[in-house]
Amino acid sequence: MKQTDEEPASWVRWLDPSDRTLAVLLLAPAALLLSLIIIYPVGRLIWMSFQNLSLTSGLPASFVGLENYVLMLEDPVFHDAAWNTILIVAITVPGALGMGMGMALLANLPFRHRWPVRLSLLIPWALPLSFAGLIFAWFFHYEYGIVNDVLNRLGFEGIIWFNSPNWAFAAICLTIVWKTSSFMALIILAGLQTIPRSLYEAADVDGAGRIRQFVEITLPLLKPAIVIALIFRTITALQTFDIPYMMTGGGPGTSTITLAMYIHQNTVSFLDLGYGSALAVVMFAFSMCITFVYLRLLRRKG
Repeated sequence: MKQTDEEPASWVRWLDPSDRTLAVLLLAPAALLLSLIIIYPVGRLIWMSFQNLSLTSGLPASFVGLENYVLMLEDPVFHDAAWNTILIVAITVPGALGMGMGMALLANLPFRHRWPVRLSLLIPWALPLSFAGLIFAWFFHYEYGIVNDVLNRLGFEGIIWFNSPNWAFAAICLTIVWKTSSFMALIILAGLQTIPRSLYEAADVDGAGRIRQFVEITLPLLKPAIVIALIFRTITALQTFDIPYMMTGGGPGTSTITLAMYIHQNTVSFLDLGYGSALAVVMFAFSMCITFVYLRLLRRKG
């Protein structure tokens, strides 16, 4: 049977594919890569969370269903870690957003030499988290820390920061805000660069002041950049580990332990991979829920 002109051979269709076929061909490598580095590890993690898998017991893994999750509900350390993580998110994310917004607006001012200001935004962001924790652990040290030295010079008594749950938590939150505000500032600064100057010039002609311009022009046009910054910052806040680990180790007691630290403790220190996987699944679910809420908010107001 001869091939007609209206029905090209299959190899011809591959050489000149339709838009749908071309899209599948181009997305297939990315989909395969995502399956290897995201879908399979997450699926494996969820499966392990339903098992009793402890490397110290010497017993083979066994399926226990929701037992790890039930144990989690009865675990007071998990309650402390979850509550501390929620507080860190609630305190440091708005704090980093407010400080980052101010830094971005400062870096966007039309003065001649702006590069030192913009370069300074990179320093906290580029500093390793564990190193930042060590630096601020020294800053807040009772005997030779800079913070207590400044308080003594101002006539106040020094604070034993890491012996008090509240003061230790406050020191950690201040450190996280300082470390992460530059990241927020960089994203917001990129958003500021996309706002046309003509809008501000037209507002000046209409007699709008700086505050009104900020509320009616800057904030609405910065909404996508702010939401993206909030998504990344909130997810990383849920995964907070390095700074409290280096500053307090979770103490005093469990007053500054985070969910990521408790996962590390169970999987690395206790070698309880089943329970640690269940904790990691809960943290992953929190991250996905918050991302979904942010994206819905962006879509609703878009």
